[in-house]
Amino acid sequence: MTELTIRVGMRAKRGIPAQALTGRFTDHHAFLARTMTDRIDAITATGARLSQEITRQLAPFRRQVELLTTVPGVSTKSAEVILAEIGVDMTRFPSAAHLASWAGMCPGNYESAGKHTSGKSRPGDPWLKGALGLAATAAARSKNTYLAARYKRIAVRRGKKRAMVAVGHTILTSTWHMLTRDTDYHGLGGDYFIQRTGRTRQT
Repeated sequence: MTELTIRVGMRAKRGIPAQALTGRFTDHHAFLARTMTDRIDAITATGARLSQEITRQLAPFRRQVELLTTVPGVSTKSAEVILAEIGVDMTRFPSAAHLASWAGMCPGNYESAGKHTSGKSRPGDPWLKGALGLAATAAARSKNTYLAARYKRIAVRRGKKRAMVAVGHTILTSTWHMLTRDTDYHGLGGDYFIQRTGRTRQT
């Protein structure tokens, strides 16, 4: 097939898309289109009202939301969901480990402080897990952070899924400490594991 033949064939097909876009748009079609757009507008308006109400309800906890957003990967929306699910009173949980266990964020097999632990986790709160999952995904993509380094380190050894759960666990653990002490997030740095390996070799 020559180049000229291809060009001629392409010219002949130009009319097909035009024919596909040509048709009759009657009053009935206009009615259906208006009905669908009205429904979309109504849903959008409902969503806006819900967002305003959520903002109003969370106003007393704006300080806690701001604290959580200092964690790499935790957006304002994720912070709001986390607080809505666990509350702001951490005295209900004797320790960060109790909170992680309650939330079902103790992965079946993950690395913590260089050690592998195992055990089945409870189902937990699906909304909280979803918010932590989104936060962990964003944190794993962050630049030069401890959470990103932790994700990469575990993903190589244990797989991406376990690494994501472990990062979510770390975020939740940090949340407990931050809310308990009313303090911002302070990460260990993206080069933490490299420095730790260097210190281990020197000793």
